Amino acid sequence: MLKNIRMSTQTTNPLLEGTTATAAAMDGAEFERLFEEIISDKPIREGSVVNGTVIRIVADKAVIDIAYKSEGTIPLREFKDGEGNLTIDVGAEVEVYLESLEGQDGMLVLSKEKADLMKAWDKIQEAVENDEVVEGTIVSRVKGGLSVDIGVRAFLPGSQVDLRPVKNLERLIGATATFKIIKFNKKRGNIVLSRRALLEIERSARRDETIQKLKVGAIIDGTVKNITDYGAFIDLGGIDGLLHITDMSWGRISHPSEMFSVGDEVQVRILKFDADTQRVSLGYKQLKEDPWNFIGERYPIGCVVRGKVVSMPDYGIFVELEEGIEGLVHISEMTWNKRVKHPSKLVDLETEVEAVVLDIDLEQKRISLGMKQLEDNPWDVVEQKFPIGSVVTGQVRNITDFGIFVGIEDGIDGLVHISDLSWSQRINHPSERYEKGDDVEAKVLKIDKENERFSLGIKQMTDDPWESVAGKYFLSQVLECKVVHATEFGVFVELEEGIEGLVHLSELAGDLLSDRYEVGAALKVEVISVDPHEQKIGLGEVSDGDVPTSTEQSTGTATLADTMGADMLDALGVGGEEPEAESSEPVEESDAAEAADSEAAEVSDEDSDGTEASAEDDADADASEEAEETADSSNDEPEAADDADDDEGDAADDESDESAEDSAGESDDESDDESDDESGDESDDESGDEPNDS
Repeated sequence: MLKNIRMSTQTTNPLLEGTTATAAAMDGAEFERLFEEIISDKPIREGSVVNGTVIRIVADKAVIDIAYKSEGTIPLREFKDGEGNLTIDVGAEVEVYLESLEGQDGMLVLSKEKADLMKAWDKIQEAVENDEVVEGTIVSRVKGGLSVDIGVRAFLPGSQVDLRPVKNLERLIGATATFKIIKFNKKRGNIVLSRRALLEIERSARRDETIQKLKVGAIIDGTVKNITDYGAFIDLGGIDGLLHITDMSWGRISHPSEMFSVGDEVQVRILKFDADTQRVSLGYKQLKEDPWNFIGERYPIGCVVRGKVVSMPDYGIFVELEEGIEGLVHISEMTWNKRVKHPSKLVDLETEVEAVVLDIDLEQKRISLGMKQLEDNPWDVVEQKFPIGSVVTGQVRNITDFGIFVGIEDGIDGLVHISDLSWSQRINHPSERYEKGDDVEAKVLKIDKENERFSLGIKQMTDDPWESVAGKYFLSQVLECKVVHATEFGVFVELEEGIEGLVHLSELAGDLLSDRYEVGAALKVEVISVDPHEQKIGLGEVSDGDVPTSTEQSTGTATLADTMGADMLDALGVGGEEPEAESSEPVEESDAAEAADSEAAEVSDEDSDGTEASAEDDADADASEEAEETADSSNDEPEAADDADDDEGDAADDESDESAEDSAGESDDESDDESDDESGDESDDESGDEPNDS
């Protein structure tokens, strides 16, 4: 080994050339001592950076001579650049790191990478001591930030990348920038960088300069720094301003990204500046003239315009007439047909439509448009097409608590109020008799063109059965009926189809709650009052033992006194003038008179000398007494009938008033949901006039 060292020293170290002649004369111990003294003067020690020369390249290694007793090798990969090209050649001077004076193979252990690392650490330490910035390249994304190559690997936290948080750090990989070292620990190999610190210093310097130029109304250049849903932040030079989405365009935009992108150079107008908070409000559309300044000249009321549907809320559509000018077509102005519930049933987004300018509000910057005005109004000719009293046919389109709506033609519906469904049949809800889609016939009752109301009646298709009541029913008439409805004040019985009478509680022979008066039960009643005008018939229950044979049901025509009480006759002025025997004489009186006549005739045959006159006088006297008794009895009956009629009328009126109030209240609520405001108003008017069913 010593022999090899001596031979290497003779060939590589010129300092030993003078001693080669005497080396043979020296013993081994003396030569070794002298050699150690020579090499100990050289500044070569482990853990230091030394200069060397590439003496040859063998395979994938470079042989380096550092003027020592032996050479060292370094892998060629340590001498390649980022693109894989070799950066050295034989004879090149390089700086290497001496890790060990003797490796396993007896050669020096050298490293080019560690030498570069040692140099970088020294340079970084010098920058830290002098408060200098360093330049580096962002090489990768790591947890919490980025890895930067500044000669050695350093950490750049995400919060120190920019003045504002950066969402996508990956897009910065490969970028080169300058950084400030905010933390340095050579022993642990820890370096923390900050780019934000340098940007803040730069911004502070620019801000002072920019603030001097910020005045309301001034036009200034800036750069789009960030975009949000509500606007864009513009860097004006050390200070940021907000360009709100409403100040970007006079027209409609959904998102600021439709007009701007990050990094765009823009020119904006300063709308507001607060020096204390340093907040700046910017405007972009203010650089152009407000299109509403001359809107009245371009779009006079009544003119026809054309535009594109840009928005479709539930209550209508917005039509863009030009950039920054939009008009609203309310759903009620889209078609004469009130059954359209959403604008999408008529138009689509982005389609072009024609409309008429209805109104312009310059203060609120609103234009009201109408589409149905371009079509003929069906209400203009409805009175000619459907005169009062004519019969129309249609389908039931809607059913409410207060009636049914019948479709007459497109855009026109007629209301059949619940009170106009039947003359006397009790209907709690129209759905009991009709369903949507049913075909019905009805008579036109009233047309209100101004309020667009069409009133129909179904019961008017038939005659009012109460018109013939006066000739069918008279006082004291006994009838067989069925109970159709029970109330707390009595029971209603059906006299015939469409005609009902009330047996008041006071006229019932038994307990109202008994099974005797359940719906469908047969009942024998006596007519005690008849009022065709009020559509009321008062009845009293008659038990089987109380029915007089003289008052059985008659099919003959009733007289005025049969159908009206004494009070009514007195009011008409005919009560005392009507002959008693003719107006109210019962059947028994007629039979007695006939018997008296027969007896008088027989007496006349037997005694013609004077007994004839006597017999006639006696018969007339008997007949007169019976007639007076019968008249007194009949005069008492109307008074009782009137009392019962009053009780019946009060009870029926109470029930009818309560029913009308409920119907009116329900009509108001239902009309809001089912038939819009117009239908509700119509129902209020009609339900208020609803006649009493009882």
